[in-house]
Amino acid sequence: MLPAELAAQNTRKNSDQNATRAGHTVTMPDAVKWGPSPPFMPPGSQTAVMLGDPAKKGPFIIRGKLPDGYTIPPHWHSVVENVTVLSGTFNVGMGDKLDKSKGQALTPGAFFSAPPRMPHFAWATGETIVEVTAMGPLDFRYVDPNDDPSRKPKAN
Repeated sequence: MLPAELAAQNTRKNSDQNATRAGHTVTMPDAVKWGPSPPFMPPGSQTAVMLGDPAKKGPFIIRGKLPDGYTIPPHWHSVVENVTVLSGTFNVGMGDKLDKSKGQALTPGAFFSAPPRMPHFAWATGETIVEVTAMGPLDFRYVDPNDDPSRKPKAN
């Protein structure tokens, strides 16, 4: 699913349970609607679009739900990426090689910001939920293009 499709799907799902008035949005934890992550993400995670449209120009907020052991290979974005850990442990490291010995464990409430084009990688310890804030459109560039699951042949 592409970011635009994901945003449209989650916006429709969340609209019935959100209180929205003139730019004011409230989403209670039990009303967050999770869907499959975009095809450029490794399989197994779920995504919820909280605000905006990650496929369009402008601010957006998304959440990622990552199972224990979920790993995101080295990648970068063309804009600043801001991540807040909501639950679990999100381990992050900088560099173009996935080296867990160079990662840092971030627990709930922790925040990190990666500048544009900064290669970084991550993995989850325990089920982990993160919130990502950035300016769209979202781009996700793997350091090694072979790590991009959207480029791999589909299994029949």
